[in-house]
Amino acid sequence: MTEIHSLMTGPAPLLGESPDRRETGDAYWRAGGYREMSPDLLFNRVKAAGLRGRGGAGFPAAAKVQAVRAAGSVPVVVANGAEGEPGSVKDRWLMRARPHLVLDGMLRAADMTRAARCYVYVADDEAADSMRRALAEREPVVPTWIVRFEHSYVAGEETSAIRRINGGPALPAAKPPRPFESGVDGVPTLVANVETLARIALLAARPQTPDSAVLTVSGRGLEAELVEVPVGTSLQALAYRADRLDTPGVLMGGMFGGILGPGGLATALEPAALAAAGSALGCGAVYFLAPGECPVGLAADGLARLAAESSRQCGVCVSGTAALARTMTSVVHGTAGQEDLARLSRWSQSLVRRGACGLLDAAANLAASLLRSFGPLTEAHLDGRCPRCSADGTPDSDRFQVAPPTVRTTSHPVSAPR
Repeated sequence: MTEIHSLMTGPAPLLGESPDRRETGDAYWRAGGYREMSPDLLFNRVKAAGLRGRGGAGFPAAAKVQAVRAAGSVPVVVANGAEGEPGSVKDRWLMRARPHLVLDGMLRAADMTRAARCYVYVADDEAADSMRRALAEREPVVPTWIVRFEHSYVAGEETSAIRRINGGPALPAAKPPRPFESGVDGVPTLVANVETLARIALLAARPQTPDSAVLTVSGRGLEAELVEVPVGTSLQALAYRADRLDTPGVLMGGMFGGILGPGGLATALEPAALAAAGSALGCGAVYFLAPGECPVGLAADGLARLAAESSRQCGVCVSGTAALARTMTSVVHGTAGQEDLARLSRWSQSLVRRGACGLLDAAANLAASLLRSFGPLTEAHLDGRCPRCSADGTPDSDRFQVAPPTVRTTSHPVSAPR
């Protein structure tokens, strides 16, 4: 079972006072939510706070809002709750436990962009039900719909969300046009991660809210945790809490963030420090390897997962992810040669930004980070099968699976004051 903890010195902005209970509309109103605010004032707060998207890419939120505002047409806002990255549960928890925080942020984004419609894009049944209840507890000023889809890695890409809302498959589309130019029904569209929207709501209610990171911490032999920490906290502090100071490495930010070696534990959880280490906060998924667990096997499992998740629309993605996964598996088996490592190194650079979505980039970065952080260990696998990798060398599909924390709910929703 996934536990919930805060390492904040004061109240936890996102986790709230009762993270194991679903927040009702009445409770959210009494805590200061849904208050009127000038959209221009809020936009300036978002810009001054330097808020970055929390879905994976970390793009500045104010820049996305401004692009939609300046597009010259009545736009649409999409609350993206896809959470396709394995090992992450924060978005599902947010929609299950704090749906009004997400709804408030979405409506404020609609206010800032002067949007006429909103959509909540979600795959998780419990999260969808919670968001429906929130819409019933407080009917939104802007018409809002829940859009369901089948969970997959690529379904969370913003063009996938738009295609699904438009009645098509939840698969990425070629760009341009970008969603801010032409999205749902051809109008400018802001697609924002649900945590990003929740933080916009927090900035509206309490502009001095301390910046934090909500992380899903997991690993073999660990009880998974959803943890809120101050931005700037080191990975070492998390490893200490998890009793993994002896970890041989950490998969940071999901597949896209890549693998850091033990020296990476000194890295602070903030964008500049992570970028300098060749990683990123991403979706906030942190996987600590257990002592004796091989980073090469971890990379092989991750690449196999990504290859299986390809939407199979881009030839370069299909062939690129398959080649990376196949070659890394041969390294695990001890059947690869120096020429295979050279290919991995070359592909990890040449495949970047070649696909329609970020899946191929994630695969390339995962391979690049392994070679960068564990080059000698990877090369040592050429002399024979690694005893620390899986016994038969087959991918471990359960390695990254984490269940969302249990959220209790009231049986009778209470309508919030207007």
